[in-house]
Amino acid sequence: MNTQLKRHVEMLLQSYVYRSSQTGNYIINDDTIKNKREMHRRRGAEIVKCNAEGKINKITSIGNQKEVTYQIHIRYLINHKDKLYLEEEMLNRISVWDDNEIVTDRQVMNNVEPIYMQPIEECEERDYRFTYDRMAAVQYAERWWNSYNPQFKKFDVDCTNYVSQCVHAGGAPMVGFPNKSSGWWMKNKAWSYTWSVAHSLRWYIPNAKSGMKGREVTRAADLMPGDVICYDFQGDGRFDHNTIVVAKDQDGMPLVNAHTHNSRMRYWAYEDSSAYTPNIKYKFFHIIDRN
Repeated sequence: MNTQLKRHVEMLLQSYVYRSSQTGNYIINDDTIKNKREMHRRRGAEIVKCNAEGKINKITSIGNQKEVTYQIHIRYLINHKDKLYLEEEMLNRISVWDDNEIVTDRQVMNNVEPIYMQPIEECEERDYRFTYDRMAAVQYAERWWNSYNPQFKKFDVDCTNYVSQCVHAGGAPMVGFPNKSSGWWMKNKAWSYTWSVAHSLRWYIPNAKSGMKGREVTRAADLMPGDVICYDFQGDGRFDHNTIVVAKDQDGMPLVNAHTHNSRMRYWAYEDSSAYTPNIKYKFFHIIDRN
């Protein structure tokens, strides 16, 4: 089976890049990344090179079949107005094999996180002064974009947990422990809704009375590295996803890192995402100092 599995993963990698029989160079497969390529074209950027690697994580026997979990790590070299940068993303997949024949192969779709729509109780206002260290927040975002800090719990839907960790690494203090409906915290294997649920964090950031707080701005261009973007993909009032700004492109627009579908230096609008809809709504939050 190992030979067939290796061949299968190689074929999937070739759906992103394939080797030219004439030049020997690897060429981007237009069909697979059509939306991403078109999104970059609209902003005056171009994918000039693409590289993909596969890694098998686990093989599990299920009766007479074997289930294989594996990852595809894709790197895109982007040229935006004569400046090059590297965008990366991870795809998690599962294939099922019967003897040496593949039965199914699919991308892992993460579970939907719980909806927390109730008003958030604010904790007692205290003196939690801090100056937000944006460099530290970005350094943390880059360090852990494709791995998980063992000091914190890992979630199946991990985007908000990751963003909370990044902002905390920038100096924002945890407040509200141990009330799950209060403040913003993770401690002793417990956590607040605001720390881990996208919709809760979206409402907490502009309304927090102490500790971490953000001021809403109207344009993505007004954000700085270390700031937060919240996404309502369906435009139905429920926010599904959060990212952290780690850089600005040549037009002064944000590039972001995220978890769940792990990615780094991704263009902020997410128009290349399978979750994107024309009804998408965004909230842009500039994290402020409390000094």
